[in-house]
Amino acid sequence: MSMALDLAAVRSFENLEFLARQLVEGFITGLHQSPYHGFSVEFSEHRLYNPGESTRHIDWKVLARTDKLFVKRYEEETNLRCHLLLDVSPSMYYPTPDHDKLRFSILCAAALITLLQKQRDAVGLVTFADQIELQTPVRSTSTHRHTLLLTLQQLLERPAAPRRPTDVAGVIHRIAQQIPKRSLVVLFSDMLGRAPEEQTAALAALQHLRHQQHEVLLFHVMDRATESDFDFAERPYLFEDIETGETIKLQPAQVRDQYRAAMRDYEQELALRCGQYKIDFVPVDIREPFDKVLYAYMVKRGKAK
Repeated sequence: MSMALDLAAVRSFENLEFLARQLVEGFITGLHQSPYHGFSVEFSEHRLYNPGESTRHIDWKVLARTDKLFVKRYEEETNLRCHLLLDVSPSMYYPTPDHDKLRFSILCAAALITLLQKQRDAVGLVTFADQIELQTPVRSTSTHRHTLLLTLQQLLERPAAPRRPTDVAGVIHRIAQQIPKRSLVVLFSDMLGRAPEEQTAALAALQHLRHQQHEVLLFHVMDRATESDFDFAERPYLFEDIETGETIKLQPAQVRDQYRAAMRDYEQELALRCGQYKIDFVPVDIREPFDKVLYAYMVKRGKAK
């Protein structure tokens, strides 16, 4: 099941909470109907029934739907600690208000928070640009989930920040030093630095997380039509660097081939380095459905437990 939602539809906390729940429920339903039959419940609130144990906690509704015996889980222990890192720098407000990379990432984060709480996993949220803006505790309660969703809603309603750089590397190094226990770190960012050395530094910071024994999942969030393919109509444009205000006037055809080649090399290098460091690198397009994000998380969660 592919879950495409109108990003502009997220207007209130109730709406964000509803859409996040809709994404999670649609995702789980889709897994039940897919070749991964039973995959979602195994990682959710059920486990497979072991022959010989009491039938008291068998979920008969799941049996009717899947023809498999699962028992409900009641243990309150936390299975996983997850830190969601959300890049809120000016470039994440591209391309347009109500349909930008940040809004996409916020809805994905809200769905992951909903899924984590459903699984009784603990989650914390970090927002950052040139420095850490917000860092919450890591908890697994429904009250905490409510607080995190309210925080994301406030972020949705905030106008774009003044021009400032992004310091992905500095923030990740600080997070790596602060996380005391082995955790899953999920990062939403466009990973766009102004210079090659900034990109190298960001990759070194991700390696720092791995050195600290954390599992890392990087969602590389882009508007691929324009940021990767440079798909603009053939007319003069005034392009502006969102973080510095620098401008340049040109026709897309003047630089399209060179731009595409440079972006292709950058993304290939990013994917290669992540592979070397055993970091899950997932390119995502804000114009595509959200299920790719949720599925990648579920696979990573299975490794991180």
